[in-house]
Amino acid sequence: MKVVIDDKIPYIRAAAELLFDKVVYLDGISFKNNADVADADALIIRTRTRCDESLLSGSNVRFVTTATIGFDHIDTAFMRRAGIEWTNCPGCNATSVAQYVRNVVLCLRERSKGESYKVGIVGYGHVGRAVRRELEAIGCEVLLNDPPLQRQMGTRESPFVSLQTVAEQCDVITFHTPLTKDGLFPTFHLANRDFFEQLKQKPIIINSARGGVVDEKALLQAYGEEKVSAMVIDTWEKEPNINLQLLQKAAIATPHIAGYSADGKSNATRMALKAVCKFFGIVIPDEQQFLKLTAAPPLPSHLFPSGDMVTDALLLYNPMEDSRRLKNCPEDFERLRGNYPLRREHWE
Repeated sequence: MKVVIDDKIPYIRAAAELLFDKVVYLDGISFKNNADVADADALIIRTRTRCDESLLSGSNVRFVTTATIGFDHIDTAFMRRAGIEWTNCPGCNATSVAQYVRNVVLCLRERSKGESYKVGIVGYGHVGRAVRRELEAIGCEVLLNDPPLQRQMGTRESPFVSLQTVAEQCDVITFHTPLTKDGLFPTFHLANRDFFEQLKQKPIIINSARGGVVDEKALLQAYGEEKVSAMVIDTWEKEPNINLQLLQKAAIATPHIAGYSADGKSNATRMALKAVCKFFGIVIPDEQQFLKLTAAPPLPSHLFPSGDMVTDALLLYNPMEDSRRLKNCPEDFERLRGNYPLRREHWE
């Protein structure tokens, strides 16, 4: 059995080589040649690999798993026609994104002298739920918006409000939806000119969902018109060729790393490997060894908590450092993602 794996997926090599007969590692961006994967049984990829007919037509691939929450890089219609099964890793890095959003809020709240925020969370899946827990824990009031989930709940009492209510009432608006262009509730350019026209509180806009969820041109216009007080951008419309004007004006700008904690990466690696094993009926011989091989590294010995919640949160992860690196070298967007430093979600 042959598995081709994106070479930037961490903590995977030893476990993969324990489980599969033959493993090949490729740069995820270079997964473009059909010949590279033609004789593979399975692929383990990230968002940089476009899984479509040009890559997979005529190949032996029967299963694809992406070690990410998002899956808009997978041509699901083609996969269905070709009979190729696929899966993503829902929730794998939810707490990592929640850490990012909470710490962004902590950084910006320090600038505003501890102001209390009302936060609108747009998208209430795994990530939205984790974000809510973290923000409520630091004293934020939270409003929730998720039309598909609200519709699913039907006539039962709903915790959700309209996007217009979020726009009118919130001091911070953070997006956590998938990127979709079809269906009843498409999210492409969900935050568009009409949305920004409804803003009342000059909110902080945070996008760590997908680049296309926020219309960057409309966001910049709203910022220039002082309808938006600050912009925090982790996901960009044309990655890695990001909007340099938006980069310059954003309070915090990061290279699509909100979900890049070591804990989140470890979760994704395990979920992806287990998905391949489940599909092919492979039994993991030693679960404890598997967990050990895919575990995130420990924190450096010189790091230890101070006892102050805000200080300790930002000591574990300060998004301003990622922002500084990207603003200094925007041309290194891919390198900054692919060579991301160790970041843990919790003190051990």
